[in-house]
Amino acid sequence: FENYQSAGDYAAADESELAEDLYGITFHNNKAGYLKSMGQALIDDHDGTVPDTMAELTDLSGVGRKTANVVLQHGHNIVEGVVVDTHVQRLSQRLGLTTETSPRKIEPELMELIPESHWQEFTHLCIDHGRAVCTARSPDCGDCELEDICPSSKLDSDVDLASGESWT
Repeated sequence: FENYQSAGDYAAADESELAEDLYGITFHNNKAGYLKSMGQALIDDHDGTVPDTMAELTDLSGVGRKTANVVLQHGHNIVEGVVVDTHVQRLSQRLGLTTETSPRKIEPELMELIPESHWQEFTHLCIDHGRAVCTARSPDCGDCELEDICPSSKLDSDVDLASGESWT
């Protein structure tokens, strides 16, 4: 993003050049349009600065609760929810914390279960654990600190609660 230092840079960018700069990121063409539109909205509605409320962030093109939560937590030091990415979703399902399949429905369930003071840490721990141990295709249950309480453990269960599929 060295070519784009401000909201104005995104608003003024040629969308096809922006898409080319984003190549390699999933849905780079769509995201280029969102970023261009978002840059203009930041200029028009927020004096070129990134808002610090969930409502204002999710009003921006292409921004949902996950992205808004990340921006609030890391850009403004405001923790308003749990960031539910693919790792948080998978671990929450495997651990039996939720049976929901949509991040929109998983987040409020986790917010009820986890003390607010731990929401951000929970997200980071799930992401780290999901990348290192509890991977999507081949979790290392034998080396997992949570194996003894995990209802999806390959050592004790026939079914992955995240996918609903058999381990065998």
